[in-house]
Amino acid sequence: MTRTVLVVGGGIAGNALTVLLRRAGFAVDLVELREDWNSTTGSGITLQGNALRVLRKVGVLDLVLRDGFAFDELSLLSPDGTVVAVQSSGRVGGDDLPATVGMQRPRLQQILIDAVRASGAFVRLGRTVTAFEQDTDSVRVTFDDGTTGRYDLVVGADGVQSGVRRLIGIDCLPEPTGMAIWRAPVPRPAGVEHTHMVYGGGCFIAGCCPTGEDTAYAYLVERNRDRSAVEPAAYHQEMRRLAESYGGPWPEIQRSLTDPALINYTWFERLLLDGPWHRGRVVLAGDAAHACPPTLAQGAAMSLEDVLVLTELLAAEEVWDDGLFTRYRDRRYPRVREIVDGSVQLGQWLLDGVRDADVPGLMGRTAAMLRELP
Repeated sequence: MTRTVLVVGGGIAGNALTVLLRRAGFAVDLVELREDWNSTTGSGITLQGNALRVLRKVGVLDLVLRDGFAFDELSLLSPDGTVVAVQSSGRVGGDDLPATVGMQRPRLQQILIDAVRASGAFVRLGRTVTAFEQDTDSVRVTFDDGTTGRYDLVVGADGVQSGVRRLIGIDCLPEPTGMAIWRAPVPRPAGVEHTHMVYGGGCFIAGCCPTGEDTAYAYLVERNRDRSAVEPAAYHQEMRRLAESYGGPWPEIQRSLTDPALINYTWFERLLLDGPWHRGRVVLAGDAAHACPPTLAQGAAMSLEDVLVLTELLAAEEVWDDGLFTRYRDRRYPRVREIVDGSVQLGQWLLDGVRDADVPGLMGRTAAMLRELP
């Protein structure tokens, strides 16, 4: 009999997992709280080679390469816009994949949504789960409309504020790291053919990454502050103010910041479950189990690796038990821990004003680890 899996959460991790599980021959239901399926959320995303490696397994790599912007370099600029160095970025996903693809996040989400639809999975939008009842072989799930279902496995891929994590009694919440980021989609500035990044100036980091032939996303990283300090209606004005001290592509970016609804302000947070990532037959994946600041641009990649590893184990093992779910966690934890700790460390060095930080060493160790298969 075909095994059944419920995936809770229709973001990058949940969508990719749904497609991978369907390809492995499982029956999959996906439930997503937002009725719009997160299809308009976010500005841009940076996908390094290890993320692209998983997206190839999902079957969407060609579309990602077509609609994104691939590059193999990174420019470091001084605050006035002078190019200080152009660095080659390692192809951690393999020589046949670009080092990095910048992409509009809503476009990536739509590609994954289309893949889920094409997979034959059953999708429920505007719904979530409210309770689990487990026995040794299955999980009885209650949804927020009062309906129920029974599954061989439930996977919580519902983000850093995971409701599934709370329902199974794992008491772990994300912690702020002391930094915050302003993000906005913008027209691609002239001459920006890869990520342009500034350390210092009015903010800790000012960056711009191309996401398409005509698009990019810009971001400014500062010390976090009270989220109510700036009204959302004035987000564009605040981001323009923070951008004033930068040259290079930033005057062009600044002029494009006119719509506050397109600008996102969030705190950097850290989350890492040190104990088991499951309770019975309910398992966590992606940001529900670990999350980190975007300083290494590996958040989505770690989530994608999670769901690939989980699918491989589920497809290979006849018995789905504590041993399997523990092997999944144990296989992922060391790699995820390195990324979470490294991402937080990069930010802490900036917060502390450490001038002799071993950034090259950290980046080199990270790249070497990511070249290995998860």
